[in-house]
Amino acid sequence: MTNPRMTAKMEAEEPALRLAVLIDADNAQAAIIEGLLAEIAGYGEASVKRIYGDFTSPASAQWKRVLNKHAIKPVQQFAYTTGKNATDSTLIIDAMDLLYTHRFDGFCIVSSDSDFTGLALRIREEGLTVLGFGEQKTPDAFRNACHKFIFTEVLRPVSATKTETVTAKSSASPKPKKTAPSSEKSAKSPVTAKEFPKEFVLQALENSCDDNGWANLGTFGSYLTKLKPDFDSRLYGFKKLSDLVKAKTELFETEERKSPNSDKKTLYLKIK
Repeated sequence: MTNPRMTAKMEAEEPALRLAVLIDADNAQAAIIEGLLAEIAGYGEASVKRIYGDFTSPASAQWKRVLNKHAIKPVQQFAYTTGKNATDSTLIIDAMDLLYTHRFDGFCIVSSDSDFTGLALRIREEGLTVLGFGEQKTPDAFRNACHKFIFTEVLRPVSATKTETVTAKSSASPKPKKTAPSSEKSAKSPVTAKEFPKEFVLQALENSCDDNGWANLGTFGSYLTKLKPDFDSRLYGFKKLSDLVKAKTELFETEERKSPNSDKKTLYLKIK
C-alpha cells in the first residue's frame, strides 16, 4: 500500500520502505530527533531504531532525555582507548547483522562521519536503499554513497535555532541593540542559505525531459537526486520541489495535467 507521506516527499508514487534507523550519537544532535523521525516516516516505517554511543559521558546527556520518548534503543559502547572511536565499529557490525536478516528495504544512517561511506556502499550493493542524515560539514564521499542525503540543519526546530542565534549574538556583544524581526524566509530556514545551482538544475531538466521538452516533476526530482543525493529544495527556501519550480518563473514553464483514469493532476515543467 502506498504511503501518502512518502508520496508527498518523493513527489512520486512508490511503495513504503521497511527501514533500520542507526544513529551515531557522537556525530548527531538530539535537537534534530523529532524532525528526523518525521522525515524518515515520509519514506517508510522505522522498524528498528538504535543509537550508538557512550551514554555515561556528559556529551551524551542530551540524548538520554529523548530515547524513551521516541522508543530508540540505546547501544552502550565504552571507549576502549582515548582518541579512538569504538562507536563506529559497533554501529557497522550491527548494520551488517541486520543486513543479513534480509528483513529490511533500506537503512537510515545518521552521522556526519565519512567512516560510514564503506557501509553505505556495501548496503547499496545488496540492492537496498540508503538514506543519509548529517550536517553540512559531512564529506562528499559519504553524501554521494547514499541514495538520498538530508542535511540535519533543515530538521532542527526553528525555535531552537533562534535561541542558539540569540545566545551567540549575546556572547559577542554585551549590549545588543533591539532589532526588527528577521524576514519570513530566514525564520523558516534554519540552514545557511545556499546559492541556487541554476546550471546544474537546468542541465538535469534537459536530460530528463521528453522529445517535446516537458518533464514529469517526479521523474525530474528522481533524476536530480541520482545526480546529487544531497539536493534539497529546503536549502533554497522552499518546502517542496514543486514549490521551487513554481516560484522560479524566470526559468521554468509549468502546467498541471490530469492523470489518465484519475482526477489527480500531475505537474510538468520545461525550460523557458
